[in-house]
Amino acid sequence: KQWYQRRVREEKLLMDTTRSELLDIYLDVTFQHLPCDHISVDAMDVSGGQQVDVDHDIKKIRLKSDGTEIGEESVENLGDAVLDPNRCESCYGAESTEMTCCNTCADVQKAYRAKGWGLESLAAFEQCKREGLVRAIDDTKKEQCNVQGRLRVSKVSGNFHISPGKSFQQSNAHVHDLKLLQQFPLNLTHTIHRLSFGEFVPTQVNPLDNHTFVATELNTMRQYFTQIVPMRYNKINSEVVLSNQYSVTYHHKHIDLNKAARGEQSGLPGMFVTYEISPLMVEVSENRRSFTHFLTGVCAIVGGVFTVAGIIDSFVYNSYRAFQKKLELGKVN
Repeated sequence: KQWYQRRVREEKLLMDTTRSELLDIYLDVTFQHLPCDHISVDAMDVSGGQQVDVDHDIKKIRLKSDGTEIGEESVENLGDAVLDPNRCESCYGAESTEMTCCNTCADVQKAYRAKGWGLESLAAFEQCKREGLVRAIDDTKKEQCNVQGRLRVSKVSGNFHISPGKSFQQSNAHVHDLKLLQQFPLNLTHTIHRLSFGEFVPTQVNPLDNHTFVATELNTMRQYFTQIVPMRYNKINSEVVLSNQYSVTYHHKHIDLNKAARGEQSGLPGMFVTYEISPLMVEVSENRRSFTHFLTGVCAIVGGVFTVAGIIDSFVYNSYRAFQKKLELGKVN
């Protein structure tokens, strides 16, 4: 392809006028030592918006210790086939007007979280024993978990995190129930395969793609602080893509769960991504050089060649004339 037909990109800095739109966060993270059953994905921002234990547009894929995928397994066992579909089982004291029956282990946990009660063991609940979840906690200790999908948040500063323990709201506070995991080694080693804010565009570089954090101790809080710069990419076919670039710094610290429970230390084991959004926007436009631009360039090159050739010719001619005069005057031996 001729060089003058190649695409060129022009960049401009503008004020961001897209604040009313939502921000899409695409993530693909693998936790090498945490099973999916123990992980919650949450998002919150400075405007008060909260998304607790997100499951829409987010997939948690169970992996074996060697990284191969574990197929979907039903939580129902053969004994469930004889259960009365109209049954109303006990919530073990956690009944409320919104939830009067707890027919599954998940219902019991939900009812307890609504009351703000912690669950130290699932063995006390018939529903959990029937579904095999008491045994499953031990069976999943060697599993990995791949979390992938999209979070859609308001375009204001905020954070999202992937942490162990079921999350819920209690008295306007964001809480993770870690009682069931007190005897579980919380190793937060993880690999970020992809983390981007918005759709992919050419020239985009995501600094956290293929980033691996190896936790050297248990109960680690890994924090990523990102600065986001919005981008509008105008393609040559008139398509407009809104995306973002970002820079990142990171930090980690050990969390003593006993001190955290007493309020002596802040934080929670997990992967936390905090983001702040710049008021400026980078606009990138794709263009092609026109044929007249090509002609102008060719004329400039030809004119430059003739100019240089003229200078060389003049120098050679004047040097030759000076030499001839010296010969005529006999000044040359």
